[in-house]
Amino acid sequence: MAMQNPYQTYQQNSVATSSPQELTLMLYNGCLKFIRMAAIAMKKNNVEGKHTNIMKAQNILEELRATLNMDMELAKSMDSLYEFMIGQLVSANINNNIETLQEVEELAEEFRNTWKEAMEQK
Repeated sequence: MAMQNPYQTYQQNSVATSSPQELTLMLYNGCLKFIRMAAIAMKKNNVEGKHTNIMKAQNILEELRATLNMDMELAKSMDSLYEFMIGQLVSANINNNIETLQEVEELAEEFRNTWKEAMEQK
């Protein structure tokens, strides 16, 4: 019987036992991680690494969009911002533009920090 990676087990348990608010924070953190990894890959001319990490960040933003409650006005604004960020990631990927990638990183970081603050106030 093969042993499971302890880090992978920890991650799975962490996700399974987290609140929806904590899961959202994890998504933001993951998005930032993949954007930063894409930037590193871009600087090293690692096309595959850049593309893979940008796609992971896009998938996270799509997941965040899917969880929005569109009955709320704020959700409609967030949906537009997520859509914009996804478009910018596509553009950064196609044009190999690190500045565009960094703009998306700044937005994602701002969202993450705001979400974290809101969690701490509860």
